[in-house]
Amino acid sequence: MRRVAELGNLEGRIALITGAVGGLGSVFSDALSEKGADLILVDRDERKLEDLRVQLTKKWNNKISSYVCDLEIQEQRDQLISIVGREKQLNVLINNAAYVGTTNLPGWNVPFKEQSIETWRQAMEVNLTSIFSLCQGFSRLLEVSEGASIINISSMYGSFGPDWRLYEGTNMSNSAAYSASKGGLIQLTRWLSTTMAPAVRVNSISPGGIYRNQNADFVKRYEAKVPLKRMATEDDFRGVITFLASDLSKYVTGQNIPVDGGWGVW
Repeated sequence: MRRVAELGNLEGRIALITGAVGGLGSVFSDALSEKGADLILVDRDERKLEDLRVQLTKKWNNKISSYVCDLEIQEQRDQLISIVGREKQLNVLINNAAYVGTTNLPGWNVPFKEQSIETWRQAMEVNLTSIFSLCQGFSRLLEVSEGASIINISSMYGSFGPDWRLYEGTNMSNSAAYSASKGGLIQLTRWLSTTMAPAVRVNSISPGGIYRNQNADFVKRYEAKVPLKRMATEDDFRGVITFLASDLSKYVTGQNIPVDGGWGVW
C-alpha cells in the first residue's frame, strides 16, 4: 500500500506548462516544482520566462527548461512539439495558456454587437485549437511515460452563462468567444479521456473568478453570489493541480473539477 506522500511525489517526472508566466501558470509551476517535478515552461515573453526559470531553479533546485512559443501560430506549435518530442518522456501536460477575460484585444470585452469575428477566431485558435494540437502532437510521448496526465484549464464560464448584473456600472465585460472556447475545452477533455485511455488520463479544471483588483462593485456582487463569500486566489489552485498531475488521482479521468467557491451550486 502506497502512502499519500508517495502518491503525490513527482520526482523523476516532467511537466510542460503553457502560459507559464501568468498568474495561474506561475503557481502551477511552483507547486509542481515543490513536489519534485522537472519543468518545461512555455510562454510568449522570453524575459519573464527566464526570470521564472531562474527563480524556481533557485527555490527548488529542479531541472527547468523554457521555450518561447506563440500558440496562435501553428508553425510555432509544430516547432515546440518537435523540440520537446526529442525528450524521452513527458508525464504531465498542462494546457493553461489562453485569451482570458482581461485580455486586451480589439472586439473582445465589448458589447455583443461589437465583438469581432477575427477576435473570435483568435480565441478559438489559442483556447481550443492549440490544445488539440499539443495533445495530438505530444500523444506518443505521453503514452510511453509513467503516470501520464493532461490537465486542461477551462473556466466556470465553460459551464455557465454570465450574470450580467455583476458587470453593471463597470467597464468589465464577458466575451462570447471565451465562454464558447472554454465550453468546447470541457467537451474536448471528455473526448480525449476515452480516446487516450488507458495510457493517459485527461481532466480539466474550471476556475471561478480570481481576485485581481477588479472593480469594487463587481467584487462585492461576485462575493455575494458564491457560498464561500470571496473570490479565488492563485494559491487556491495548488492542491487541485498537484492532485491531477500526480498518482493521487490515478483513477480519475474525464472529469471537469470546478474550483469556484460553490458558484455552480445554486
